[in-house]
Amino acid sequence: MPVSEKEVLDALSELIDPVTGRNYVESKSTRNVKVEGDRVSLDVVLGYPARGVVEQVRSQVVDRLKKLPGVTQASANVHSKIVSHTVQRGVKLVPGIKNIIAVASGKGGVGKSTTAVNLALALAAEGASVGMLDADIYGPSQPLMLGITGRPTSRDGKSMEPMEGHGIQAMSVGFLIDADTPMVWRGPMVTQALEQLLTETKWRDLDYLVVDLPPGTGDIQLTLAQKVPVTGAVIVTTPQDIALIDARKGLKMFEKVNIPILGIVENMAVHICSNCGHAEHIFGEGGGARMSKDYEVELLGSLPLDIRIREQADAGKPTVIADPEGPVAKIYRDIARRIAARIARQGEDRTSLFPKIVIQNT
Repeated sequence: MPVSEKEVLDALSELIDPVTGRNYVESKSTRNVKVEGDRVSLDVVLGYPARGVVEQVRSQVVDRLKKLPGVTQASANVHSKIVSHTVQRGVKLVPGIKNIIAVASGKGGVGKSTTAVNLALALAAEGASVGMLDADIYGPSQPLMLGITGRPTSRDGKSMEPMEGHGIQAMSVGFLIDADTPMVWRGPMVTQALEQLLTETKWRDLDYLVVDLPPGTGDIQLTLAQKVPVTGAVIVTTPQDIALIDARKGLKMFEKVNIPILGIVENMAVHICSNCGHAEHIFGEGGGARMSKDYEVELLGSLPLDIRIREQADAGKPTVIADPEGPVAKIYRDIARRIAARIARQGEDRTSLFPKIVIQNT
């Protein structure tokens, strides 16, 4: 007697997604179950870019199915489907962008921009279509880190085409001014510049736009919260108490404006001597874990204090590009998958499914 669909689903409910920590039935990833005699086939649809774990998921599912009584052949088509998720109430999605991830820190000097660009590149390495918006108007650094030179072009005379580097789309005020020109602007001009960079760039079908915010909780952060459809925020900090104080302020700011916190990234967590291999916690130990526990948010991962991360970013080839199979790149990719998985658990944005009502005088 052939196995039933219920038995297949019961078996898959025992398996845990290595990224989300949920089983494939609970997460509604299992689709199109077909039983034909001794053969079982199905789809596993993951809500996050998963190039690095697709084969692991496929073998996990197939191995379990083959253990069912009467099953001799099993196949699983594993793929990703990334959709738009809910944002702040009353804020409309930006055309061409499904999800916006804000990368923030309370204090400067914690490696936020380097972390942001590597996470964007990691999402792209996992199979997503990704963009990078450099929202640090006073100190744009993404053109250097992405190794992009030149000026944006305009095809229609109204909007800018995004620049491209290492397979991702990018926009920064750094593309529009000379490297040595200071931005001597007051707050209103800065926030207007941010809105223009976001809405007047012709983003092309992005699954994720990563926004590299300046440190602090000022005008740009407030504009982002009120006018930009943010899917979620990632807080970057070091384990040092003085950095954690400001990181907590940044986290609380996003909570107050109802932007979900996707998690915390602890940067410069440990230094390993390149000569002797001795590990030393230069900026303290366990700060990110304590903060994640205090605020009940996920600690997405910890990154080392490694001179190569700085050298590679300065050279325009961040770690995920310069050493894609290295241990640090693997940490970035793991964090990126965790961020995308957190987004996948949020409610979908369904506004595009509703008809638009237009009232006309006749």
